[in-house]
Amino acid sequence: MPDDTLKIEILDDGTIKVTSDVVSAANHASADKFVTFLARLAGGATTITKRSKHTHSHAHEHAETKG
Repeated sequence: MPDDTLKIEILDDGTIKVTSDVVSAANHASADKFVTFLARLAGGATTITKRSKHTHSHAHEHAETKG
């Protein structure tokens, strides 16, 4: 069962790292919008790293921001 938690870390080099496990369908779009907003505010390069395989496809991007 999804726990709908986003873990946000600021690493020693200034990288903002956002990690999540499975997010419920009800909160998935909101989580994506939040991460996209965070990436826009932080600026810099954005790297996307998938931690697990999804059983469905998306029309949007998941983001992990480096700023």
